[in-house]
Amino acid sequence: MKIHPLTSNFVDSLKIVNEKFQYISLPKAEKYFGFKISDLPFSYRILLENVLRKFDDSTITAQDVKNLIALKSGKEIFFSPSRVLMQDYTGVPAIADLAAMRDKVKNEGFDPKIINPVVPVSLVIDHSISVDSFATSESLEENVKIEYLRNSERYKLLKWAQSSLKNFKLFPPGSGICHQINLEYLTEVVSKKNNFLFCDSVVGTDSHTTMVNALAILGWGVGGIEAEAVMLGQPISMQLPEVVGIKISGKLNEGITATDTVLFLTEKLRKLNVVGKFVEFFGPGLKNLNLSERSTISNMAPEYGATCGFFPIDLETIKYLKMTGREKTQINIIEKFSKKQNLWHTDDHEKIKYHQVE
Repeated sequence: MKIHPLTSNFVDSLKIVNEKFQYISLPKAEKYFGFKISDLPFSYRILLENVLRKFDDSTITAQDVKNLIALKSGKEIFFSPSRVLMQDYTGVPAIADLAAMRDKVKNEGFDPKIINPVVPVSLVIDHSISVDSFATSESLEENVKIEYLRNSERYKLLKWAQSSLKNFKLFPPGSGICHQINLEYLTEVVSKKNNFLFCDSVVGTDSHTTMVNALAILGWGVGGIEAEAVMLGQPISMQLPEVVGIKISGKLNEGITATDTVLFLTEKLRKLNVVGKFVEFFGPGLKNLNLSERSTISNMAPEYGATCGFFPIDLETIKYLKMTGREKTQINIIEKFSKKQNLWHTDDHEKIKYHQVE
């Protein structure tokens, strides 16, 4: 991974079993820039790791880093998501665009195989499926079969993409809902490339991509053009958002469901006017919210108007990753990396300087 000479001073390493990994150390950046990591919201810490890793002193400058650590909301920064999640309505046109680009490159006398997504792209076929058969044990199989017949041209294109494109993964009809697949299978929490570790992040072409915020992944929904730009290695231009901290204490009474909780929070957050802001949950009560409850709350971020509804990493995150069959080595990486980077939710959350606390 190409690192700028300035940020190369922040590279550190950790060892898992017999394997050595490198990463951009936030504590080293803390010493260099003279700020306190504990002051930053967890979502800003992830943005900071992203900005430092992509620092080039051109698109991303030292002033951008200073604006971020000073919590200067409204200032422009460039965010580079590590992957893209697409559903079929927006994903198929994007694949068609890549096919057109390959045709153009070929006509110019070059190898069309040079055209590929720069970051991993996952396309889940779930939005366009119609229910023609129901109330029988064969309904799923029949509906999938009808879907293939009805949209045969689409699936010929997707079959080509699956066999021809690098960094592209296709989930066919019947695999599940894109957000479920993202949460249970695709999400890494801490990604690695050539033994270099970095924070997992995602943009998706569905507004409820925010569901993955429950696993401490920074991500939200974008339009098709923005998603294609990220596919091709371009950063997203965004204004630093205000971060609204929501302190969670106590636990749910018996009989109170995740749905009850999210409806209450949605009503409260709408009154707070969190449109275009990050909402971040913290406090001693987090340990009493399981991942199912957290993901329901995060999923509803578009309904309460926030860009994301973020939960930091804690033991509940690790518990969920184990339950969904993540590799033991990956879980060890996540736990050690997040603690070294001050991304692990601890009792010093009172020090965090949110723009607003409720």
